[in-house]
Amino acid sequence: MLMEGMVQDEGSSSVTSSPLQFFSLMSLSPGMGSPWLRELKSEERGLYLIHLLISCASHVASGSLENANVGLEQISQLASPDGDTMQRIAAYFTEALADRILKAWPGLHKALNSTKITSITETVLVRKFFFELCPFLKIAFVITNQSIIEAMEGEKMVHIIDLNAAEPAQWVALLQALSARPEGPPHLRITGIHEQKEVLEQTAIRLAEEAEKLDIPFQFNPVVSKLENLDIESLRVKTGEAVAISSILQLHSLLASDDDTQKKKSSPPSKNFNSAQLQRVLHMNQSTLGELLEKDLISGYSPSADSASSSPLSLPNSPKMESFLTALWGLSPKIMVVAEQESNHNGSTLMDRLLEALYYYAAMFDCLESTVSRASIERIKVEKMLFGEEIKNIIACEGIERKERHEKLEKWIQRLDFAGFGRVPLSYYGLLQARRLLQSYGCDGYKIKEENGCLVICWQDRALFSVSAWRCRRYD
Repeated sequence: MLMEGMVQDEGSSSVTSSPLQFFSLMSLSPGMGSPWLRELKSEERGLYLIHLLISCASHVASGSLENANVGLEQISQLASPDGDTMQRIAAYFTEALADRILKAWPGLHKALNSTKITSITETVLVRKFFFELCPFLKIAFVITNQSIIEAMEGEKMVHIIDLNAAEPAQWVALLQALSARPEGPPHLRITGIHEQKEVLEQTAIRLAEEAEKLDIPFQFNPVVSKLENLDIESLRVKTGEAVAISSILQLHSLLASDDDTQKKKSSPPSKNFNSAQLQRVLHMNQSTLGELLEKDLISGYSPSADSASSSPLSLPNSPKMESFLTALWGLSPKIMVVAEQESNHNGSTLMDRLLEALYYYAAMFDCLESTVSRASIERIKVEKMLFGEEIKNIIACEGIERKERHEKLEKWIQRLDFAGFGRVPLSYYGLLQARRLLQSYGCDGYKIKEENGCLVICWQDRALFSVSAWRCRRYD
């Protein structure tokens, strides 16, 4: 038996019956689909899956498709979209790596995906599930609304521009807050931008009903457009209006427009992930995937320059983003609130992005593992149709196709500052509301912290989303 060969001479201090002692030393080979793999404990299996994923991704990046295929086959024996955290995340990273390989054969890729149709209703529904299961969007909405209320004090005509008007709940709450203003509610106009007309129509109906109930003068201006194609004139900003802009998880997609003509080849990591690094953490007793990754499991990997923290001088040139932010600045907003994913998924190489994404989505999957039943249909849909599709876009796509180009707060601060925006410190009351909301979840894992006058929302100690408030410096 394989296990018998592992037992050392009597008296050796390192005798063990665990297959984990030697799996990190194995090379990927077609014959390694042994039954003992299915007998691994959850933590052991998690470590092995991380090892396999990084090894497989390295083969994909270097174009070694035969080895990549062997890796994918091994991962598929252990991964499962309804298993524990690591099994679930491995299932979606495996799908993303396979999709990247298939893109080399466009005909085959299109044929296999020709019947995969996600309806508008499903997309909106999954976003609602995410809104309900996790506090991130709710906190972003609370901070945005409070910032708008404070900035618009005394204003009689308020125009809010929502860069993704898919969730009316945010503005229903704002309408209710404005109706209670001591000086009475303003005349409110909301311009909603979305690429689907039906989504805007549903939002308009819901908000009009609420405004009528509260007796608030209200107009909704629908703009059917993708953000990268937005005509600023269609926003119809009028003289005398006080402008507010809400951007919830939207700006990062504009970075794809600058990569339209560049399809960069992914390169192997500067240092290979090796068995010694894995061996150092074999006997550690971590309770979550995030903790597994936070150890020196991937310490031998050196990210490329564009995945590291950037100084102002090293911020990549982004004409489309600069043009868009300049156009927003030209509207002279009294307040603009920006929420973005707090991770760098915009590295130039596959390995940069895969490792960053493993860290990030490990925490996202841990959130749900700790707070939602594994059998929850809502959880499964969020993981597959939201997280899974984001992972696939980050890993499998390049050029204009890669929209999920999340970047960290420090880069957004640089971009917005360069475009002429000044930071607005978040109010004590807004932060208090955010903390109360987190407490209502009854889960100690969620945390918020202030950073450079902005809000960062964390799971454990891993930052996942940032919220920052800005205004045109004309008002400073």
